[in-house]
Amino acid sequence: MKHSWAVVMLSKIKLLCAGVTFGFVTFCSHVQADTFELQKVAEGVYVHHGQHLDIDDGYQGDICNLGVVVGRDAIAVIDSGGSKHTGEQLLQAIKTISPLPIRYVINTHVHPDHTYGNAAFQNGATHFVGHEKLANTMLLRKEQYEKLNARLLGEAGKASATITPDTAVHDQLTLDLGGRSLQLQAQKVAHTHTDLTVLDTKTNTLFTGDLLFAQRTPVVEGDIKGLIAALEHVNQSHYALIVPGHGLESADQPTIIGNELRYLNLLLADVRNSIKKGISMEQTMDSAAAAEHDKWQLFDIANRRNVNVIYPQLEWE
Repeated sequence: MKHSWAVVMLSKIKLLCAGVTFGFVTFCSHVQADTFELQKVAEGVYVHHGQHLDIDDGYQGDICNLGVVVGRDAIAVIDSGGSKHTGEQLLQAIKTISPLPIRYVINTHVHPDHTYGNAAFQNGATHFVGHEKLANTMLLRKEQYEKLNARLLGEAGKASATITPDTAVHDQLTLDLGGRSLQLQAQKVAHTHTDLTVLDTKTNTLFTGDLLFAQRTPVVEGDIKGLIAALEHVNQSHYALIVPGHGLESADQPTIIGNELRYLNLLLADVRNSIKKGISMEQTMDSAAAAEHDKWQLFDIANRRNVNVIYPQLEWE
């Protein structure tokens, strides 16, 4: 199931698009640090929602959801943003919530909008945690991503060094924050091949990373069939609150997961049908999952990218 290097590079570069749109959300309060907002979504759990922007339309390093979980003894950060500057803003916002040390920075996958804020948390005491394949993948993409960040973000991008995890999750890992634990689960190939979910057991809040998008068109880099399987597995358990990688958190699990599964299954079926009928990838970009067009933000550009990724893979089924 291999596809050309050109396709891979195109998809990797363009898949940095990710944003946040408006919809349903449950939260109690919020704090701000220089207009960088953290919303309290559960007891001791906060989320920063990045801006709803595509990489080709004003990307500035702050486009995905960033999580903060506060325990009795320490704090964990779940994704750090797309630049050191964004990470520094997150760090300052955390200080308005709690003086506790940040013990862990957890990256849910390799994409730079989730990882390049790591540089702001380097202090010799904070551990960086990720999927067992994350460190090597970050290094393999280091030159590509750093050039991209420098081009898109200027000086802020140049200051955003690649910081790899020192703690790997091979299957499952539990992190103790004092009085609350986080259960980390490494995933098989899905959105990427470095996906990780994080469950705060105290509030039963699940951070899915980019396995799940809300309001904004889901993105596939890894394997659409693996992504569908991962979401179906997640849906076998019940969570009080689900925080997607992009879009607003929700307590309505059937809807937030069901929406993405509906889109992905239709996309998969339509691309398979095009291949069977000999319809080209370019034509398929304009027709696949068309019924979903008005249900998602940034559909036109993101859906075309998804077809660009999965069409060559499915040709080898």
